[in-house]
Amino acid sequence: MTALKLPIEDLEHVLTHTRNIWEEARGQQIFITGGTGFFGRWLLETFAYINERLSLEASATVLTRDPEAFKAKAPHLASCTFLNFIRGDIRDFSFPEGEYLFIIHAGTTSSTPVEPYEMFDTIVQGTRRVVDFAVNCKAQKFLYVSSGAVYGGQPSELTHVPESYLGAVDSLQPGAAYARGKQAAEMLCCLNSLQNGYEVKIARCFAFVGPHLPLDSHFAVGNFIRDALRGGPIHIQGDGTPHRSYLYAADLAIWLWTLLFRGQKSHAYNVGSHHSLSIADTAHVVSAAIGGSIPINIAQAARGDATMRYVPDTTLAETELGLHSHILLDAAVRRTVSWLNPKVVS
Repeated sequence: MTALKLPIEDLEHVLTHTRNIWEEARGQQIFITGGTGFFGRWLLETFAYINERLSLEASATVLTRDPEAFKAKAPHLASCTFLNFIRGDIRDFSFPEGEYLFIIHAGTTSSTPVEPYEMFDTIVQGTRRVVDFAVNCKAQKFLYVSSGAVYGGQPSELTHVPESYLGAVDSLQPGAAYARGKQAAEMLCCLNSLQNGYEVKIARCFAFVGPHLPLDSHFAVGNFIRDALRGGPIHIQGDGTPHRSYLYAADLAIWLWTLLFRGQKSHAYNVGSHHSLSIADTAHVVSAAIGGSIPINIAQAARGDATMRYVPDTTLAETELGLHSHILLDAAVRRTVSWLNPKVVS
């Protein structure tokens, strides 16, 4: 059975690298959407740990579709007196009373696949509702968790995509609903903040690995870890040549909290690792984490086409905010596998 709590070394890692940013949150309330997904679990676990370690006496209200289901999955969080879970759909939730100086909007659609119209509507209308709440609750700082998908397809000759890349997303293709929704939501956040005076920061997130990452979804590294823990083979659906990079979730938490408190207003920051490698190489890293003997099956032969990439340029976050990838992929996979099954990695 999967461990409920995150490893103490990861929680301490986040505390070590964010200790000096929390003072303005002392005694304050934070509102979080998307608090029960992969990103949300890391935000809540690290907030709960740091809140107690630093005696912040802060609190967080978390919007979720199903508080009871989350309580069953994470009773240690559900029982925290300073975490309040409220039921609601992101598009029409009832505003909780009180002032919330800080908002993290990480909620979009559920993990269950939805039609493009439903996805676009949830992203855009949900964001409209949250920015309306930001005005109502007198928010001061607002972090919108967006996606690197807003850039569209990354040109093969562009090894790392910077925030200045304007991209090209075809608005007539249903498959672009997620990217276009995120673009529209970014604009809603910025326009509303300019009109009402609070600070908005945008986190354009790429690919990640760590405890709580779904193992049966569209995340390649999660699927590889699933295959490896089952004894293999690790299945690569394509030819293994596309390039990705992976930020460990503890570092992700450091980046998101730092962006909320220290990011420049009306700025977008890429969030991810700049260490690029192919999907095939990623599979070999996962195999090595479990002894190196897990076979790897690649479904298609490489055709020599231009390399597909989804890799961020993180120079802005590094130079402005001092953010880095502290835990590299091999260690990140070992930590994830160990959390899932301590007997596999000693």
